[in-house]
Amino acid sequence: MLFLATLLWGVSFPVVKALSLLHPILLPGAGEWFSVIYAVAPRFTIATLVLLAWHRRAVLTMTRAELAQGAGMGLFATIGLLLQVDGLHYTEASTSAFLTQFYVILLPVYFALRQRVNPGARVWFCALLVLAGVSILGRFDWRTFSLGRGEWETLLSSLFFMGQILWLQRRKFAGNRAGHITLAMFGTHVVLLAPLAVLTAPDLPTLLTPWTSAPWVGLTLILTLFCTLGSFSIMNAWQRKIPATEAGLIYCAEPVFSSLMALSLPALFSLWSGIDYANEQLTWALLVGGGCILLANSLAQLRSGRLSSVG
Repeated sequence: MLFLATLLWGVSFPVVKALSLLHPILLPGAGEWFSVIYAVAPRFTIATLVLLAWHRRAVLTMTRAELAQGAGMGLFATIGLLLQVDGLHYTEASTSAFLTQFYVILLPVYFALRQRVNPGARVWFCALLVLAGVSILGRFDWRTFSLGRGEWETLLSSLFFMGQILWLQRRKFAGNRAGHITLAMFGTHVVLLAPLAVLTAPDLPTLLTPWTSAPWVGLTLILTLFCTLGSFSIMNAWQRKIPATEAGLIYCAEPVFSSLMALSLPALFSLWSGIDYANEQLTWALLVGGGCILLANSLAQLRSGRLSSVG
């Protein structure tokens, strides 16, 4: 089920990239951060309304623990998504997908530090592999010791996605109902993002204009149905059944799916929406950098399976 969730998430990277290119056409006067917020807020608003219709009594029967778990996940995910979406303005979809997985190597290191157990040479070797992969994908400039803005933002977003995974996995929330925490999570997104959308919009027409564009609505519905309702519902229901580090390894399939989709979907989105978004090409940087990260995650999982409890 988590493997299926990664397939659905993989769709989101080229779709969000397409939205980031469509927004300047629809809203030439809007700022960059409004574009970022409006690539996230509508999908969670629609998803929240769908869940409210599906779980009509959820609001009345939701426990304090379910609200706390969903709100915490929503807070981590909101910050992570805003950083990730803004980073997509400055890097390719496939690169963003691979760099997002940086949290996978951080999970066993986190548990090792928390439990005061040395993870061993294998995990530290895997950490070096991840750093090598990140430097290749991020086009790290060894002369100036810098990464691009898109790469830095994506790496930072990974920390918040790790927080989301750990918050979902906490033992004190073990009895919570998946549908209720998903609703609380989506509602938190709306509460946080709706005011930001209003504050960053130059005027009222800026908020309404995208809804008159069929391509924008279509891309937003794809994000809502597959990458929001589908993927997060699966994650919240099934991730708790396996250790966090094992779940993190499964999530490594996400950039593989994203990279494959980025080879064909951009051209289709361009024809549909009138944007200039070329299909990505298989490059040595993508193959070598992504391969280092996938190999590191696989090797780390062999050693870190026991470092997986969350208090």
